[in-house]
Amino acid sequence: MDTKQVQNETAAQIAALNDAARSNAFNYMATRGVMSLDEVTISDIFVAVQDFSKFTEDNDPYGEHDFGSFKIHGHKIFWKIDYYDQQLKYGSDPLDPNCRRVVTIMLPEEY
Repeated sequence: MDTKQVQNETAAQIAALNDAARSNAFNYMATRGVMSLDEVTISDIFVAVQDFSKFTEDNDPYGEHDFGSFKIHGHKIFWKIDYYDQQLKYGSDPLDPNCRRVVTIMLPEEY
């Protein structure tokens, strides 16, 4: 198996785990700016993060589905996934079975 194939398979595994993490709002952390928006907009943002599928070479160069951006109700939104240990103290390997994913949802100016 060549290096490129291993990288592609690893990225696909990480992408699947990241997609699963985005499907559960339990993993979400929204910034103060996002939480200051009205309830309908916040709810629509969370649904848009869950449903996000517009991954391209430009916005997902490693194929891991760990970042996205979109516009909703006139607001530009970013989301990103970080990898932590179970206690959220230290970083973690995204393929570690004990890895805890945190989906941070923010306004661009909060990035």
